Amino acid sequence: MRIATWNVNSLAARLEKVTWWLERAQPDVLLMQETKLADADVPRDALARLGYEVAHHGLGRWNGVAIASRPDVSDVQTNFGLPLAPPTPVAGAPDEAPDDEPLREPRMISAVCGGVRVVSIYAPNGRTVDSIYYKAKLAWFRRLQQWLVETRRPDEALVVGGDFNVAPEDPDVWDPARCHGGTHVSAPERQAFAALLGWGLVDAYRRLHREGERYSWWKYSSQPPTKRPPP
Repeated sequence: MRIATWNVNSLAARLEKVTWWLERAQPDVLLMQETKLADADVPRDALARLGYEVAHHGLGRWNGVAIASRPDVSDVQTNFGLPLAPPTPVAGAPDEAPDDEPLREPRMISAVCGGVRVVSIYAPNGRTVDSIYYKAKLAWFRRLQQWLVETRRPDEALVVGGDFNVAPEDPDVWDPARCHGGTHVSAPERQAFAALLGWGLVDAYRRLHREGERYSWWKYSSQPPTKRPPP
């Protein structure tokens, strides 16, 4: 089975690119993050014409995760099996995303596709080290770890993919010295990622690509790549 993951940064804005790539690459499953759509607004017909069924978890505007699959989709779970409570309004800015309550945001969806349990995640950014957003990010990773421990088995057919917003090691960033002291490369974030591997996941990207200057994430700008989203 071919499984891919892509932070699309708005599925509506990049639908043409997504469908072009699906026709070209022909993956069995595509995990998507930052769809920025409500469930009712997902372009299911466009993806169905290519043979993909879509499971989606989103509220619109921010975040949003999805699974597009050619095999049948079953046993869909969202938000680690917890109800998605509405976010606390931001005082004076009701249209702003608080970003410090990631368990109230659509950042995780899981389903069984062709006998494989796949999980599409979009980890919080964290903004700046020691901020409330950073602490919320670490709490979100602890919840992911808890979900794995309580509901999954290391020996089952399982793929956890998406945008982890963590560079696990120095070779995963283009300039470790420049990135030092910021989010995505801090020791607690890297320890949270390592804990996932300790549970039983494998960093599939580095298993296949141990050579230097190989990245799987880049900004939609001219800046060099800075991180990647395994495992």
